[in-house]
Amino acid sequence: MSTVALEPGSWQYRALNALNPGLDYLSKGLDDLVAAGEPVVAGTADLSYSNGLVSFEQKHPERFVQFGISEQHMVSAAAGMATAGVTPFVATFASFLGLLCCEQIRMDVAYTKLPVRLIGHHTGIALGFYGTSHHATEDISTMRAIAGLTVVSPADGPQLRAAIRASASWPEPIYFRISRGRDPQIYDDDTVFEFGKGIEHERGTDVTFVACGTLVHPALEAAARLRAAGISAGVVDMPTIKPLDVELVRAVAGRTGILITAEEHNILGGLGSAVAEVLAENPGGARLVRHGIHDEFSLIAPPTHLYAHYRLDAAGLEAVAREALA
Repeated sequence: MSTVALEPGSWQYRALNALNPGLDYLSKGLDDLVAAGEPVVAGTADLSYSNGLVSFEQKHPERFVQFGISEQHMVSAAAGMATAGVTPFVATFASFLGLLCCEQIRMDVAYTKLPVRLIGHHTGIALGFYGTSHHATEDISTMRAIAGLTVVSPADGPQLRAAIRASASWPEPIYFRISRGRDPQIYDDDTVFEFGKGIEHERGTDVTFVACGTLVHPALEAAARLRAAGISAGVVDMPTIKPLDVELVRAVAGRTGILITAEEHNILGGLGSAVAEVLAENPGGARLVRHGIHDEFSLIAPPTHLYAHYRLDAAGLEAVAREALA
């Protein structure tokens, strides 16, 4: 257990949570499980301020483990704790968890079918200046290919909290893919979550965005701009990438002209590939456009600049849709 006393009034805690209010939702979700009597524990690899688990540690120090910079050990230890009857939630940067720890996740967690909850935060290009080693644009494809591992990419803090609550009755190990806590809020704090189910916000007959995680909010904005211009545009939030909501994909593909998948990830192996697999097995209907990082190592720059460069903001998604319609 942690032996370092963390001060709630420290400048790090105040500064980080003032900028990233969404960081609180991870700890809030775990607090909900503790209040419900669930045997949860949490751990991180020296990043409790970066992922907001510091507040959970302060409330429940007996349920918190600080592993230090040893991510692979953290995952294997979490598997060991799960065999003892607890449900561990362990968190680190998605670039480390989804890639560095792939072997431990595959063999220690998924192969043994243990109820470990893996939290990969600062996904995609959220770490900007930290560079390629810290950008996570392959983690969906890596985690999606591991048998028996559920992959979830919440769109905001309330949806993450709801997914954490729902995980209490989910039998499989889960990889949660979350950002840096700056996601605009889409859902109410009392929202509910169902694994394997997408959420259709608007119906569009011309074009429909199927987005996950950080791309849901800009997709909603882009669709609103398109509708204002007389284009029928819809949006589907697909928070569970595995198992995918196949029925919703098929239904939407049958009533819209173009499907555009939007993800902060390589277009190979991620949400776009998952949707393409459904359409390949159920031909007919919409034309698919996969949008994200187009099979390249992302540049090093502030995240806002990168989102604009890769057209992962509202203006960029609008432009992608207009090009597809043209």
